[in-house]
Amino acid sequence: MAKNTKYIFVTGGVLSSLGKGLASAAIGMLLESRGLTVTIQKLDPYINVDPGTMNPFQHGEVFVTDDGTETDLDLGHYERFTNAKLGRNNNFTTGKIYDQVISKERRGEYLGGTVQVIPHITDEIKKSICLVGGDVDVVLVEIGGTIGDIESLPFLEAIRQFKADAGPSNVIYIHLTLVPYIKTAHEVKTKPTQHSVKELRSIGIQPDILLCRTESYLSDEIKQKISLFCNVDTDAVFTAKDVDCIYEVPLVYNKEGLGDKILQKLNIWARAPQLDEWKEMVDRLQNPRFSVNIAIVGKYVDLTESYKSLNEALAHGGISNDARVNLQYVDSTTLTQENVEEVLSQSDGVLVPGGFGSRGIEGKIIAAKYAREKKVPYFGICLGMHMAVIEIARNLLDLEEANGEEFDPYTPYPVIYLMKEWYDEQTKQVEKRDEKSDKGGTMRLGAYPCQLVEDTLAMAAYKQKDISERHRHRFEFNNAYKDRLVEAGLIISGTSPDHELVEIVELKGHPWYLGCQFHPEFKSKPDNPHPLFRDFVKASMKNAKQ
Repeated sequence: MAKNTKYIFVTGGVLSSLGKGLASAAIGMLLESRGLTVTIQKLDPYINVDPGTMNPFQHGEVFVTDDGTETDLDLGHYERFTNAKLGRNNNFTTGKIYDQVISKERRGEYLGGTVQVIPHITDEIKKSICLVGGDVDVVLVEIGGTIGDIESLPFLEAIRQFKADAGPSNVIYIHLTLVPYIKTAHEVKTKPTQHSVKELRSIGIQPDILLCRTESYLSDEIKQKISLFCNVDTDAVFTAKDVDCIYEVPLVYNKEGLGDKILQKLNIWARAPQLDEWKEMVDRLQNPRFSVNIAIVGKYVDLTESYKSLNEALAHGGISNDARVNLQYVDSTTLTQENVEEVLSQSDGVLVPGGFGSRGIEGKIIAAKYAREKKVPYFGICLGMHMAVIEIARNLLDLEEANGEEFDPYTPYPVIYLMKEWYDEQTKQVEKRDEKSDKGGTMRLGAYPCQLVEDTLAMAAYKQKDISERHRHRFEFNNAYKDRLVEAGLIISGTSPDHELVEIVELKGHPWYLGCQFHPEFKSKPDNPHPLFRDFVKASMKNAKQ
């Protein structure tokens, strides 16, 4: 483990979805505001090796890092709140840990010994934690799941041991719990927190700090009661108050004095927090002068966690334009040529996000056509770019059966196809793939370079020729149709340096119509909005004034 690095372990109790990821991200942001360097790691108890093939309805979005790792959506929070550069070592699952241990056993690295949860699994977990230490001042480690879950026990045992390994002055435990307000009794209840801490202490972990999720600030009396029953200092019990905007969380924690207590517990000297710019950003987000309506046409609209980074990136675009972005979720499976005008007429801009599979495809193509014909700003991301290309091929080139090979393997006009051979930026070698290849193994994942063309919407947004963006896809623009599509009005405004991969397309004569093969939402931050989202929101605002 890294010399002088401090470690903060964040656990959660009572129930799931309390916001451990946001709490970890907010703590990281507070520490950075004091001049410290941080990194954040997520340890997830589920047995999947990674979330890449998990249903978004069950797990929310899959976040992708620069090095091409498919991770938990909480890593998106970590990157949006902090300057930490995350990668494959920042997200480990039970499946990944067991896979490594079993591989070692097969290679004979345990010398024929009996492989057990303790010490082999727990040792592997501790090794994974040490991988992210590096030269940072503080490592934050979020343990997924809820205290009491059977699958999280090896991770909790590992972090219990870690304190002895790293030294008691270098490790603290922060436990996020629930203090519910019972309306009929007109009082808050501390019993769930008491039971959660009791469960944590039963496996040998005494929390140093309690974050109590609740509707309003806790009184000193309630904090003293929690302190007494949970064996935690009264001044180490903090309110994790509900907020209207997630970017308020660090400000609430700072008001409560959480940062000071963390530094005290870890014996760190640092400057006072510098939060003025963050406060100004939150104020612009909460008190905008303008408003704009954006339609998101997709198939996961019933669960907005599926588009977490996308929703946040649109909000960031609003911040830079002093506008509130109102999101209208449209189920693409219900969109038809007959109802598209009624459904989308109140939207100032149309966005079709990424996705996989053929369900709801025709509705997305109809949305792209509506935006093209009505001169409504259109932003197509990954699959959304494919929809724009297919729509233009069908209606401007009269290739009525044009499609993508993902949706119709036998289409006579595969304007979107599976590139059989391509150069992988992560492995630095040529990869081959076909329709029978593993779902995850043949995707273009992570950061790839892109070169922009002058006098285009893309260049106007980025203001530089060379950019790098993150990808997560298998199917791509078919260059065999490039010339014909360009003649029909398509503009190729961004490509890979070798010009093999079309990265960005636009439409001649349209106020703002852009599709990109990559996922720009993964690199947007509230205090540094992504240029494409900034300009899309700006164009949509102009459309709203017409």
